[in-house]
Amino acid sequence: MADDKNTDDLPERITVLAKDFTPAAMEFHRRNMSEKGYRMEGQIVRRKFQMIEGLGAPSDLFDGELLYAVTFVRKHIER
Repeated sequence: MADDKNTDDLPERITVLAKDFTPAAMEFHRRNMSEKGYRMEGQIVRRKFQMIEGLGAPSDLFDGELLYAVTFVRKHIER
């Protein structure tokens, strides 16, 4: 993300995890996400994360700790 003016190479979605609410809430402003073409999707809520591989049962990530998650989605611009 060295070139803030060229947003074509930025991912469609970025999800940030945090142990506390405030850092998650401030991330949008700290990284100037709006200027990079993002909006916040949904609410910032605590979630449990799991990983599933193949057909087996999912296993907890982060030792099952509940983390705040905020997802930023790129705004679609008509060309």
